[in-house]
Amino acid sequence: MTREDIFEYSIRNEDCLAGMRSMPSASVDVVVTSPPYNIGIAYSKYDDTASRAEYLEWCRQWMRELLRVLSPDGSFFLNVGASPKEPMLPHQIALLATECGWTLQNTFHWVKSISIPQPGDGWLSAGHFKPINSQRFVTDCHEYIFHLTKTGAVPLDRLALGVPYQDKSNIARWGHTGGRDKRCRGNVWFIPYDTIQSRAKDRPHPASFPKSLVRNCLLIAGAGPQSHAMDPFLGIGTSAVAARELGIGRFTGFDIDTDYLAVARAALEGTDGGKVDSPKTLEGKSA
Repeated sequence: MTREDIFEYSIRNEDCLAGMRSMPSASVDVVVTSPPYNIGIAYSKYDDTASRAEYLEWCRQWMRELLRVLSPDGSFFLNVGASPKEPMLPHQIALLATECGWTLQNTFHWVKSISIPQPGDGWLSAGHFKPINSQRFVTDCHEYIFHLTKTGAVPLDRLALGVPYQDKSNIARWGHTGGRDKRCRGNVWFIPYDTIQSRAKDRPHPASFPKSLVRNCLLIAGAGPQSHAMDPFLGIGTSAVAARELGIGRFTGFDIDTDYLAVARAALEGTDGGKVDSPKTLEGKSA
């Protein structure tokens, strides 16, 4: 069996609602995605300026369809950020998800930049942020990842993201350690963006997330070679590349933008030279 035979990856130039409606129920094990936030981001094809009512109704539709295609013990990781003028948006979307039948099982905080005091008067600043020029608002260095499931009782591989104990005496003190120097990392993830030289060349998408964020979600969900992962808002394919590098067996991604999908396809094929099924990439199909 060749490496190409192991993977079944499909990236589709198709609206995710139409695409998911063609999929069998309970056929996906883990979803990691970040939908448009409706805050006026300049995507090349999608209009990110719908009315709030239209936007929430659209979210309701794809959330319900996603609920249908996810397996009973599957996990849905939903990345949503806010803006100074829309601080409640992530919470509205999380609440909407529960109204659609989802259970909010965990909330992770993606910290993109942080400053930590050092001994004396020093500071350690790490990560990247987008500064804002405002007398009212501070710079936002954080986004949410809502972990949604059907039951709220889906087991996680917490130690897949484990970190060493700072105080090694805790290894023997706590019986659940089993003698291992590894503890749960918790729900705060510091994940900076990679430094880039050119946005147009290195990150040709106005709202992509880091590959490490996707890896964290897939690892803690226990995804592996037999798993089917999905991203209904694929963009430039970050989630697909992360899944492939982790050896996830199956992946399905949708996006309405042919230019973004061309980047995604090239990135996927560059991970191992394998084939990628993209039956609608050339014809195109708008939302």
